[in-house]
Amino acid sequence: MLTRPQVNARGDSFAIRTLGGSELPLVVSPEREGVSLLDVATRHVATADHHLSDSGGMLFRGFDVAGVDAFRAFAAGFGKPLLGYEFGSTPRSKVSEGVYSSTEYPAHQHIPLHNEQAYCRKWPMRIWFYCAISAPEGGETPIADSREVYRRVPIRVRERLIERGLMYVRNFGGGLDVPWPEVFDTTDRAKVEAYCKQEGIVCEWKDDGELRTRQVCQVVARHPQTRAWCWFNQAHLFHVSGLEAEVRSALLDAVDPEDLPRNVYYADGGVIEDSLLDEVRGVLDEVKVVFPWLPGDVLMLDNMLSAHGRTPFKGPRRIVVAMADAYSEGPTGPA
Repeated sequence: MLTRPQVNARGDSFAIRTLGGSELPLVVSPEREGVSLLDVATRHVATADHHLSDSGGMLFRGFDVAGVDAFRAFAAGFGKPLLGYEFGSTPRSKVSEGVYSSTEYPAHQHIPLHNEQAYCRKWPMRIWFYCAISAPEGGETPIADSREVYRRVPIRVRERLIERGLMYVRNFGGGLDVPWPEVFDTTDRAKVEAYCKQEGIVCEWKDDGELRTRQVCQVVARHPQTRAWCWFNQAHLFHVSGLEAEVRSALLDAVDPEDLPRNVYYADGGVIEDSLLDEVRGVLDEVKVVFPWLPGDVLMLDNMLSAHGRTPFKGPRRIVVAMADAYSEGPTGPA
């Protein structure tokens, strides 16, 4: 389905259409060759904002993108400073100011659908992905409508999690997870403690010098502009039940449960039932949208309205990421 073509000040037109009948993502394509993606950002911010609020994601395909610098300029062109990867949970490399590699997990691993930094009380509202090199096999970035996930998660599951809350526990370093100096970009313990205090994170230094953090966070969240309720947490990803059986067994043989690199509990420290989160995973699998990357593609998501993940792949793949527009909800509402 095609919408009415959009026209920029130079007279170039581009079409906005659905992808395989799904409103997520909307595909934006120029109707002639040689149209720069930067022209979309500088001249059509309001149009993009409108469509993004409705669909949750836009795929810019067929535009000229002159590498990572042009991608960075495109993302920055929407008017918000690009963000650093603070309190990140996965290994990434900084490509340029405000641009990072996608999660550097081994190619054979699947990354479940998630909203970026939904394990925190502060997160980016916008996230962009640029496909510099598409994998010859696999390597897609599945996406899903977080509003639809909210609606489909069984009410009893949703109410139980909301009533009891979530507490994320992380143990950094130890050869099992990202070292804390890398996560906090400092070797100064006082700076780590100050950051944690500011963000409502409880931190403790263990006897071996490593760091453990705990933070109670949201299960669902209401979008500040659309007012739509979204499923917005990473319990299914952090919980030990999300690990493959062999990996889970090996980790629990190596460390006590409280020393797992990451895990999630009810807010009072109670153990979350595996079966409950399996139901959430089933819903995510039902609603996911998968499409192949093409070199030069740029995917722009509202990070609250849309979740993203990664499929395993073979061969070379290079996807870089930018984030912007930090938003925070305090314990009782927006802060």
